[in-house]
Amino acid sequence: MTEHEAGALSALKDNIAQLEALLQEREAAAREAEQNAAQALLEARVGHGKIALISGATSGIGLATARQLAEDGYRLILTGRRGDRLEKIATELREEHESDVLTLTFDVRDAGATQSAIDGLSKEWAAIDVLINNAGKAKGLSPIHEGSLDHWNEMIDVNLKGLLYLTRAVTPGMVKRKSGFVINICSTAGKEVYPQGNVYCATKHAVDALTAAMRMDLVEHGVRVGQICPAHVEETEFAEVRFDGDKKRASKVYKDFQPLISSDVAEAVAFILNRPAHVNVLDLVLQGKQQASSTMIDRSGRE
Repeated sequence: MTEHEAGALSALKDNIAQLEALLQEREAAAREAEQNAAQALLEARVGHGKIALISGATSGIGLATARQLAEDGYRLILTGRRGDRLEKIATELREEHESDVLTLTFDVRDAGATQSAIDGLSKEWAAIDVLINNAGKAKGLSPIHEGSLDHWNEMIDVNLKGLLYLTRAVTPGMVKRKSGFVINICSTAGKEVYPQGNVYCATKHAVDALTAAMRMDLVEHGVRVGQICPAHVEETEFAEVRFDGDKKRASKVYKDFQPLISSDVAEAVAFILNRPAHVNVLDLVLQGKQQASSTMIDRSGRE
């Protein structure tokens, strides 16, 4: 190889090296731009930087709400009694939405455990912006003179006391920060009673009253309080729990009509949370279109 050829070859190698370096720089810049765009999208979500605590998050409305708020960018504290299920849900939300999720396993009926769970939150999780009081249940469907005392106590303990315990633990922080949002998952059973629904209806009427009372107590502290009152909701464990695991009896509750589904209620939660800061939705009542009241349902078949 002549000296001229060697020089030309060296120059070509230098050019190739420079081109490769330029391509690498452009690829790195493109990756960085893509990462920045993805981060910007994450930060643009309505819940970015906010912490929402959802009780009863292992199934039904609580689970659907967790999925909805994860999609909206909230950092989530999910609570319930079934720790293994909570962890499975947390893994799902982290993988699908890159969500920051903390799980707390405790029973809202236990005032001490509830307070300890909230008191034990680290500094990065303690400033709860949104409390979703979702944990609740119905047990039994009997006339008042035949009702089970165990069923009555369980409904009162979960639907009423559990809501109170968790609200008492969380709202002092909201008051201190002069900011927060409490949404209670009530029921149309809190608006009207129905035969054999006596104690369940009573607990939900109490939630309806408490929601209004809480709003009066917290309004001067900048904390908004509202509630959602759904009628029949499918994709939940509600009916099966009410009838102590009797799936056949539970299935008849939704026979031949289309009730709400759990994601309908979750979307209602998101709607309330996404109103401008000066707006507070006090009460949102939801029913499927084939349901006119607790006892009047068009069971002509699902469309």
